[in-house]
Amino acid sequence: MSGNGSAPENICASLENDEIRRLSHQYHRYGIVTVTDLITAPTRQVVRAEAERLLDKHAERRDLRLKTTAYTRRSMSVVPSEMIAANSELVTSIYAHPELIRSLEAIAGEKLHPCPKADEEFLITRQEQRGDTHGWHWGDFSFALIWVLQAPPIDIGGLLQCVPHTTWDKASPRINNFLAENPINTYHFASGDVYFLRTDTTLHRTIPLREDATRIILNMTWAGSRDLKQEFDADDRWWDDANVSAASALKK
Repeated sequence: MSGNGSAPENICASLENDEIRRLSHQYHRYGIVTVTDLITAPTRQVVRAEAERLLDKHAERRDLRLKTTAYTRRSMSVVPSEMIAANSELVTSIYAHPELIRSLEAIAGEKLHPCPKADEEFLITRQEQRGDTHGWHWGDFSFALIWVLQAPPIDIGGLLQCVPHTTWDKASPRINNFLAENPINTYHFASGDVYFLRTDTTLHRTIPLREDATRIILNMTWAGSRDLKQEFDADDRWWDDANVSAASALKK
């Protein structure tokens, strides 16, 4: 595997049908569900080591605000999708693993398609400085599996907040309206946790870090059938290019 480790034989744990139904119910109600028990511990361990390796070699810093999400903030280091795909057979093999996809489809209740845009298949992020955050946003595609590879203590920040069953209008995102009109659900994930998120209809963010600390995640994205018919502009794809037209540099 080109020096980047190999995936364990058993990536997924076997879950009972009743457990899958429970996870599916929570996913459809809240737009998010913890699936840590679906992924074997050895798999989560090698993925963390792989993400750290890729960050050491390829991390790029982002500090900006994004027009299409009402100028919410992005402050973190990233490893873009194509860089991951070109340098990690481990990540690409897990992403395409049939057993993993079948389990996620059972929870989602629909088919997961490989992401049709190469710049959105994967993303590794590392928040590390006081104030670092992935501000309020939605995803262009329906499904994301988020590996929380390293998390700070709960009192430091980095918690996930979600508002499910919302919609993204890039011309008029109305984020504050959604926040004022709906409950905000807050989740703390420990290092090693994994969650499955309906990203296109769940407004979400991470709470800014209160002090310098480390939060590392790997995001794997899949499309729903509905997504395959859409066309997406490239002007707000900040993870791939910090200088896209919808992004403005953060004035500290």
